[in-house]
Amino acid sequence: MASLREYLAAQENKSFLRFLTCGSVDDGKSTLIGRLLYDTKLLFDDQLATLEKDSKQHGTTGGDIDFALLVDGLEAEREQGITIDVAYRFFTTDKRKFIVADTPGHEQYTRNMATGASNSDLAVILIDARKGVLIQTRRHAYICSLLGIRHIVLAVNKIDLMDYRQDVFDAIVAEFTKFAEPLGFQSLVSIPMSARFGDNVIAASANTPWYDGPALLAHLESVDVDTAVTDGPFRMPVQWVNRPNLDFRGFSGTIVSGRIKPGDKIAVAGSGRTSTVARIVTQGGDLEAAAAGEAVTLMLADEVDISRGDVLSADKARPEVSDQFAAHLIWMAEEELLPGRGYILKLATAQVPAQITALKHKIDVNRLEQYAAKTLHLNEIGYVNVSLSQPIAFDPYAQNRDMGGFILIDRFTNATVGAGMIDFGLRRATNVHWQALDVNKQARAAQKHQKPAVLWFTGLSGSGKSTIANIVERQLHAQGRHTYILDGDNVRHGLNRDLGFTEADRVENIRRVAEIAKLFTDAGLIVLVSFISPFKSERRMARELMGEGEFVEVFVDTPLEVCIARDVKGLYAKAQAGAIKNFTGIDSPYERPETPELTLKTVASDPALEAERVLAFLREHGYVA
Repeated sequence: MASLREYLAAQENKSFLRFLTCGSVDDGKSTLIGRLLYDTKLLFDDQLATLEKDSKQHGTTGGDIDFALLVDGLEAEREQGITIDVAYRFFTTDKRKFIVADTPGHEQYTRNMATGASNSDLAVILIDARKGVLIQTRRHAYICSLLGIRHIVLAVNKIDLMDYRQDVFDAIVAEFTKFAEPLGFQSLVSIPMSARFGDNVIAASANTPWYDGPALLAHLESVDVDTAVTDGPFRMPVQWVNRPNLDFRGFSGTIVSGRIKPGDKIAVAGSGRTSTVARIVTQGGDLEAAAAGEAVTLMLADEVDISRGDVLSADKARPEVSDQFAAHLIWMAEEELLPGRGYILKLATAQVPAQITALKHKIDVNRLEQYAAKTLHLNEIGYVNVSLSQPIAFDPYAQNRDMGGFILIDRFTNATVGAGMIDFGLRRATNVHWQALDVNKQARAAQKHQKPAVLWFTGLSGSGKSTIANIVERQLHAQGRHTYILDGDNVRHGLNRDLGFTEADRVENIRRVAEIAKLFTDAGLIVLVSFISPFKSERRMARELMGEGEFVEVFVDTPLEVCIARDVKGLYAKAQAGAIKNFTGIDSPYERPETPELTLKTVASDPALEAERVLAFLREHGYVA
């Protein structure tokens, strides 16, 4: 029994390494992991029997065991002989415990590779000795650098197929080292290897007498990746407020960097309030100290307002707090990134609405060059400015991966569409304050005897939006009301004349108009906005800018075929002939409103009658007396 306890204690106290294998397709990533598991004697007899059977059915190594099948578990992966999803495997040696992520090499699955890299401390980048350094090799190396991986193993695999030649190995290492020099890796160890036959995987190979470096496993067992996290300043994002009874109030979460002990002074990053740690509570009892990686509950000496999403930090080394920052962004969605569109940003335990306010540039990962762009497509990497609806606490990603890494979530589908790494805060929230004014929106509206509102007319080109909006404004003006029309065509002659009709430009078009409409409501006006505004996201963004009850969505519901038949401006004919690109209803979509305040039908009704319906709505809801 004592020996069992000693064994368990030894296992518990082993250091831990998370690493990934990456590189281009067919470079041998899955085979390498299979070989590691096989040579470290971590496969059971039934696993070996299954592997031998699968190798005969799906293998690509003739009559030999195909080690890749140990981690390529999806049927599609076995049929195609590729890795699609990220596969995680645990193994242990006498010196260390490991979790390895086998990531795909195909460009279309780059987002999966980034997922595996996001929580790894070391990357094994494989290169096929026959092919040398490829574009995907460079892309994966760059992503590893972006995601904070500082230790790289360059595994020049399949060296057996090049007769174990040193000149082949040296040429590949020289080319990759030159490319990786500006990426700032802390260590780069290059190993000639045959994953299939085990050369330099577990032990030194007699086939490469010219190589005097470590075998892969020996290096993985010895590389130091633990010191940086525990030596950083204390950070603990609050996961939940632990309140089982009236006598206990603690704040639970996982420490992501630094150390803490009772008596230490801490600060709530967002509010700046300070207190002292009274107890460190765990299920197994109180701790005298806790460090990065431990999940704990902290009791404080004072009653401090703290909730989920707050960050507890060292009092003398606090994170930055801002609602704007610059970041690198890896785009992970089939739909392109559109600056100005609303997303949900998740960082640690905080979730806030966010927008990409500017795409500064795209990055060519092959040449490490920057070039101008208006949007990002699947697997592309850019440098962006991010604006949040409220300030959050963060550290630069280079200093703290947990406090500087975020994801973007689509507000309608809840799908993860991007992964970002914060570079620095823009500090605009602390330098620019809202100026208090003596005359406010309510005073301006009262003087005009009306409630400010935005009547947002949306519908296809030719649906009758501008006609109805013009009649409504004419009637309101005759009644002495204070109004203004923002018409799509008119605005593009001035404020938005620099914008085209791509999806990215359409989003920016609506963002600008929504901000102007907000200013006009602040002036107490009734604003009539007549824009196609084809995307639900941007109409929702406009709604959320306004005050409660100020946004009235008016859907002018006219079928496409009727709009084409009318074609007052001749635009549909040009679009159908290919003379106009990105035309709504032809080669660009229109997303119908789901719950508009008003739906107007112009096919069997006169525009004046539909305008009267809008006026009646304003009277019934108290916008005008």
